[in-house]
Amino acid sequence: MSTLKTGKVKTTTIADELDTESTAVTNVINGSAKAWVNFNGTGTVAIRESFNVSSITDVAVGRYEVNFTNSFADINYVCVTGINLNTSSGGSGNYNRSAVANAGTVSKAYFNTYPDSTTTLDDVNVNQLAVFR
Repeated sequence: MSTLKTGKVKTTTIADELDTESTAVTNVINGSAKAWVNFNGTGTVAIRESFNVSSITDVAVGRYEVNFTNSFADINYVCVTGINLNTSSGGSGNYNRSAVANAGTVSKAYFNTYPDSTTTLDDVNVNQLAVFR
C-alpha cells in the first residue's frame, strides 16, 4: 500500500507485486523468502515447518540437501542459515557452531553444520534455511 498526495490510500494487489522469475509458486511477493525450512538434523531428519521445501536428504553427518518443491530459474539465489545450540553430542564447542548453505542446483541447496572452526561436520538438532531470489 502507498499513500497518495491527497491522503487517500492506494491499494496494490498481490498480482501487481509478483516476481515470477524464480518459482512456480503463485502469490510470492518480490523480496520475500522464496523457500524456507526449519528441520531436525539429528536422528531421523524431519521437517518441522517449511515453505517451498519438499524434503531434506541426510547425506552424511552434518550434511544435508534441501529439496525445493518448485525449482528456481537458475542458481543465482541466496541462502541464509541459522542453527540453535542443541546437538546430539552436546559439548563445550556449542557456542562456536556454524551452518553454511549454498546453491546446489535449481532444485536443491546444500546445507552443512560444523561444531567449531574446524572442518569436522556434526549433526545439529535445529536447523533453519531461508532462500531469497
